[in-house]
Amino acid sequence: MNIKPLFDKVVIKQDEVKEATASGIILTGSAKEKPSVATVVAVGEGGLVDGKEVVMKVKPGDKILYSKYAGSEFKIDGEEFTIIRQSDILAIVQ
Repeated sequence: MNIKPLFDKVVIKQDEVKEATASGIILTGSAKEKPSVATVVAVGEGGLVDGKEVVMKVKPGDKILYSKYAGSEFKIDGEEFTIIRQSDILAIVQ
C-alpha cells in the first residue's frame, strides 16, 4: 500500500481502542469511543492552500491528538485510515 496525500492532508491510523474500562467492564462495539490519538502514516507536501502558504509540521511516525469528528475514513487493503487536514491536528504527543 502506497498512499500520498495532497497539499495539507495527513493520513493517520487510529490507535487501538480499549476493549475494557479501567474497572474491568468489557465494552461492546457501539460503546467504544472513537480514539482521538493516532499515528501519522503519510504527509502531503503543504504549499499554497486557500491562498495561504502551509508548512507541514508533522511527519510519518508522529503520535498526534486530533479533532474527534475530523477527516474522512477509508479502508485500503483491509486497513482503516483517516485523512485529515493538518489544521485538524491539535497536538503532537511526545
